[in-house]
Formats: sequence, structure tokens, C-alpha cells
Amino acid sequence: MNTVEDLVADVLAGGHGPDPREVVATSVFWIHHGTRLAGGGTTYRNQYVLARVGTAFGACAFAEGEIDPAVCAEASGAPVADLLADAPAAVRVAALDAYLGHVRPHRTLDAEPVVLPAGTPESRARGRDAAVAGLLDLPPGAKVALIGVVNPLVAAIRDRGAECLPCDLTLRTTQWGDPITPDMGEVLDVADAVVATGMTIGNGTFDEILRRCRDRAVPLVVYAQTGSAVARAFLGSGVTALSAEPFPFSQFSAEETVLYRYRAHP
Repeated sequence: MNTVEDLVADVLAGGHGPDPREVVATSVFWIHHGTRLAGGGTTYRNQYVLARVGTAFGACAFAEGEIDPAVCAEASGAPVADLLADAPAAVRVAALDAYLGHVRPHRTLDAEPVVLPAGTPESRARGRDAAVAGLLDLPPGAKVALIGVVNPLVAAIRDRGAECLPCDLTLRTTQWGDPITPDMGEVLDVADAVVATGMTIGNGTFDEILRRCRDRAVPLVVYAQTGSAVARAFLGSGVTALSAEPFPFSQFSAEETVLYRYRAHP
């Protein structure tokens, strides 16, 4: 399996669990969310479409204007197979993520649960990103491409003694003034390891990141709120480690929440 479309085809063929024609997305909805952490000059603007399938929520980030909110009413109650075949791309990913999360819940698998303690947005973001950076096993001075920049994760990577190579489609500097490239090829070509956001699944760049990391035999760590169960399907097939944070995401709660860390078996 080399691409997200390969995974969709496998699911439609019944290769990952119950017939998706018989499994319904009970609820489909969207969230527009803005965040500016204390001490930072960046306002993160994220839009998510979410699907509820059985015991799981699936999610996909999308760009402004990419889908009409009216699609949520049209998609709610539809069979997963219909959404995978005909829905807008972001809804397809959310439905795929929800289906895979329902069939194999993060909470019941052989993942390492990490409890994020109750607290402020800043303290919870630091805890989350320290858990993500903890999946890196690299010598001091190693170059880590960070595709999808959040400032606390830049800091967490540096705290582990690595050099962070930030890449993002919208941000141009980190909180500390470091330049951020929009061209992931610049960092993928020179990185000793790659840390990529699950948002790459929604914007169509995940397949290329996966391919490049496989070709160069470079470790790929995915930190995923959106698309966490989709990314898990590639664990051991290009993805070497995963931080999976299913909905509701840590930024939507001040109470304890859990993320799940996976490592591919040698």
C-alpha cells in the first residue's frame, strides 16, 4: 500500500473490516477554530470537517472555501462507502478516518497512552509536543524536517538537541524569527528524520512525503489530530512512529485528555 487512495480502495473492497456499505456516518459537522498562544505572534486558523462512525470520530483539515458547510447535512446518515466514493476530498478523509478508528479504536490497541494534564492552552500544547518529539530517536545535531509548524513543537525538537528545518504552507517565520520554507522538497532532501502533521493527508502531500521518506530510508513521525487512524494504516510501511490524538483534540478541552503513541515494530 503506497497511497491514501490505495487505502480507500482496500476499505471499499472490505479489507479492513465490515462492509462500508453497511456502516453509516451518523453525523458530519465542521469546526472553524482560531488560536493564538501566549507569547506568540501567530494566530493559527484551522478548519476541520468531522464524521462520527460508531464509536469513533474522524477528522480532516481543509482550506477555506474548499467545502461548503451544507455538505455536512447532505453527508450525515450516509453509508461510509458512498462518502468514500463521491464526497468532497476532505469529507472522504474524515469518513475514512472515522471508519478505521471505529474498526480499530486507538484506546483498545497496543498503543502507549499519554495523558495530557488539565491546564492552560500553552501548558497542554507543550505537553503534547514534548510527547511527539519523544518519538524521535536521533543523535544530537540531527536535522529534523518539521512539515506543519507549531511553535511548541519547534521548541520540543530543539530541546532534544536536534536542528529543526521548518516547512509550512502559510507561516513564514517561527516565533523566534527562523525562516519557514513553503517548499517541502527543500527539507525532505536533507533531513535525517521527518515529523509531519496529519493535515498533510487532507491537503494531498502525505503520499509524496511517504514516498520520499521510503526512498531515502528516513524515519517519518506523524503527529495527527486529523487523519490519525489513516496515518496508523501506514505504520511500518513508511511511517515509523505516530502520535494519534483523536477528537476531541487537546485544544478543545482544559481537562485531561489522552493521545496515543505508536512505534513501528522492527
